[in-house]
Amino acid sequence: MQYTVKYISPLGSVLLAADETGLTGLWFMGQKYFARNPETHYMEKETPILAQAGQWLDIYFSGREPELQVPLHVTGTAFQHKVWKLLCAIPYGQTTTYGAIARQLAMTDGAKRMSAQAVGGAVGHNPVSIMIPCHRVIGSNGSLTGYAGGLEKKAALLKLERGSI
Repeated sequence: MQYTVKYISPLGSVLLAADETGLTGLWFMGQKYFARNPETHYMEKETPILAQAGQWLDIYFSGREPELQVPLHVTGTAFQHKVWKLLCAIPYGQTTTYGAIARQLAMTDGAKRMSAQAVGGAVGHNPVSIMIPCHRVIGSNGSLTGYAGGLEKKAALLKLERGSI
């Protein structure tokens, strides 16, 4: 069973989802790929994991890096999990590019090269945005590209982390 609660952030409403193991989703309401798991049944109910996720977001939106660890339980392909793990290693307030992640994956996997577009697909399907910081990935020319929650939210999250808000 999946449980959900709504969280009101400075950037709009967020839907949090969790099962008994960990947080399974964090989406801005109406974003691309919003709560995509039609076979899952959701019940609106706050659980300890969802309460913890709300505390994490309170700290984050206050402009501080949360030290609190929320257990995650995300589903995806092996490739997506590799990409999401690399996203979690991007330091708070910093950015990297899709190409840099692709090069890092290629080195790790012993491949000659990895497609930045494939990385972009995995980044875009991240079910736990903000906590798995896909907003910290930018285009090779420094442009803000490809955020399922919308580019204005991506820009706001980066400004928040850099102390510009």
